[in-house]
Amino acid sequence: MNLSQAGSSFFVGWGTLSLINARLAQSKGRSGFGWWLGSLLGGPLATLLIVVLPPVGRRFG
Repeated sequence: MNLSQAGSSFFVGWGTLSLINARLAQSKGRSGFGWWLGSLLGGPLATLLIVVLPPVGRRFG
């Protein structure tokens, strides 16, 4: 695998993660498009935030 192939594999993986994050955000009542854009920039950090944040409309305490 040369450097060009490794770079394209990285971007395919990052793009796939952003789509997964968008769907996960939608399932929690959040903006899928907004989280998709955020995931393009934040990647795994955005995934962590989506998982940790409670669903919209649900209050604890």
